[in-house]
Amino acid sequence: MSLVRRDLAELVRLAVPIVTTRLGVMAMGLTDTVVVGRYSSTELGYMALGWAPTAVVLTTGMGLLSGVQVMTARRVGEGRGAEAGAVLRRGLADALVIGAGSTLLLLVLGPAFLQGAGMAPDLAEGAARVLRIFSLSMTVSMLGVVCSSWLEALGRPRQAMAAMWFANAANLAVDLLVVPGRFGFPALGAAGAGWATFAARLVLLAVLVAYIARDAAGRAALLAKPPRDRAAQAEQRRIGYGAGAAFFVESGAFAGMNIVAGWVGGLAVAGWAVVLNVASIIFMLPLGIAMAASVLVARAHGAGDWAGVARAGKLGFTVAAALAAVVSLGLWPGAALVAGGYSTDPALIRIAAGALQLACLFLIADALQAVAAQALRACADVLVSTGVQIASYAAVMLPLGWALALPAGLGLAGIIWAVIAASLMSGALLVARFFWVARP
Repeated sequence: MSLVRRDLAELVRLAVPIVTTRLGVMAMGLTDTVVVGRYSSTELGYMALGWAPTAVVLTTGMGLLSGVQVMTARRVGEGRGAEAGAVLRRGLADALVIGAGSTLLLLVLGPAFLQGAGMAPDLAEGAARVLRIFSLSMTVSMLGVVCSSWLEALGRPRQAMAAMWFANAANLAVDLLVVPGRFGFPALGAAGAGWATFAARLVLLAVLVAYIARDAAGRAALLAKPPRDRAAQAEQRRIGYGAGAAFFVESGAFAGMNIVAGWVGGLAVAGWAVVLNVASIIFMLPLGIAMAASVLVARAHGAGDWAGVARAGKLGFTVAAALAAVVSLGLWPGAALVAGGYSTDPALIRIAAGALQLACLFLIADALQAVAAQALRACADVLVSTGVQIASYAAVMLPLGWALALPAGLGLAGIIWAVIAASLMSGALLVARFFWVARP
């Protein structure tokens, strides 16, 4: 078997369950939305607003912990797999701090942010109530991120996948009981979705820990205190700082586009929400490829195999771009059908369908930049990749979106064109940077 075929087989073996896991994350949010939306549109508004600031903090925390996957895969590539337990322990310690800090931040500043956002007092109070509940499970969520990343880096992604879908089952069960109130449980509405998320994250963590603790090596990784290694700890956190900053800016920039859409008008806001939701679901495909490719890149990097680093990156780019192209070719003619799944309003369907067709132009570039960013972090190239993503989405996308949507009068199409420009810039620069870093 050639090296390319071997690495491609390993990429697919890792990527399929990782993609399925990431889709499980989206499914959990979709379940909450459907159950709460069928119960009450008012409660759905509370949940959406309460979740928004939580999502930015959660995404940033996940980025801060991304060093776990990179360092674990690197230890495997170095032939020092026994030291992967130290990576897990450091990650769990960091997760406790990040989770507790995130909860405190949201509890203290979240309600004040909602109340100062200019919305009706009853809407702000309802959203704040849900936000407080979501914030309580941040530590559990961060610990789950560490365990899942560690298993994936060790080549055991099916265990992380199974745990995620166990958690989805728990989330659905609790949603159906406490959102509308059944079998003697009180009807909690959006607050019930918050408690369902709490329960699901507990189940996810419990199943992940059970998988890790099934063998002696896993139990030692969880329980045995490793020797202090300041250099490795600093490297693990440095990777996380770069990813956390990039995730925060990117998620914040896309959230900021909601404000630009709001300045355009109500239909633009609704149309952008449809585009963002569809694009987020599609993005799980290249994200899964990116995570799998980063494991292969980190292993080759740890082994000092620069040809293997370049080969893994090329495979990741090819597979991710091909998947994005296939999805784009399917979405283009079916855009109206997809938009119709979100609304029965003809005006919204028309504007959302046009925006979805235009969005097909950034899916390939977005896929490439996701793979390149993860691959660069796996090579310990953090500063430049982070700077490129910040520049692309904060310095280019946001102001360009405003300029095209409002002064240029393009409306929602202007916002999409800004995303296309930012994705092309980020994708081109990051791919070029990867090949520069991976040269022999």
